[in-house]
Amino acid sequence: MDFSDFLKYIPKIEKEKLLSVEAHMKMAPLERVSSLSSKEYLDKDPRKAAVMMLLYPRDKEAHLVLIVRNSYPGIHASQIAFPGGKVEPTDIDLQFTALRETHEEIGVEPDRIQIIKPFSELYIPPSNFLVSPFLGIVHDEITFMPSPYEVKRILELPLRDLLDDSIITKVVMSTSYAENIKVPVFNVDKYVVWGATAMMMSELKETIRKVLH
Repeated sequence: MDFSDFLKYIPKIEKEKLLSVEAHMKMAPLERVSSLSSKEYLDKDPRKAAVMMLLYPRDKEAHLVLIVRNSYPGIHASQIAFPGGKVEPTDIDLQFTALRETHEEIGVEPDRIQIIKPFSELYIPPSNFLVSPFLGIVHDEITFMPSPYEVKRILELPLRDLLDDSIITKVVMSTSYAENIKVPVFNVDKYVVWGATAMMMSELKETIRKVLH
C-alpha cells in the first residue's frame, strides 16, 4: 500500500473501536484462547511494558518494522518482536516507554514519531508482563540504527503483506502452555512471528482492514 494513501486513513484509525480479544484470538495458541478475556493476571501484579507498532515509508510503500532479538539471558531472547521493553522508574508514562525503547533499540528519535493511538494491552504469562502497544508513524524514510546488544536484525514488513492472509500459517512447536501444539504464525522474511507479537499484529491488521472497507 502506498504510504501517502495509508495516511488518508489515519483519522479513521484514530476513531476506530479496538477489537481486542476478538483480534487477539485469531493468532493465539489454542491453549491461550480461554484466558484472553480473563483479568486474573491482575492478581499477579504484572510488570508493565510498552512496544511501538511503527509504520513508515520505504520506497513510497507503507512498512511495519519488527526486530529479531539477540540471544541473551532472558525469556524473550531471540524472538521476533516490536521495538519496546519494560517501564523504567524514570518513564513518565507508557507512551514515553515505547518511544524511549524504540530510540534505544532501533535508533528512531522520539520527536520523529507521531503517536496515532494506543492499542489493547496484552498479558504475557511466561514473563508476567502486561504489554501496551502504541501505533506510531514516521513520515519520512528511516535509516535504522539497531542496538548491537539487543537487536540481531531488522525486519521490514510491507503493510500489503500484513493485510494478506497468505502469510498466516500454523506450525508445530512447544510453548510454555503445551508440547508439540499447532500455533498460528505470520511468516515474515523466513521468520515465524507468533505469540504476543502475532496477536498485537492481528489487532493492527484487523483495525486497518476495517477502515479500508
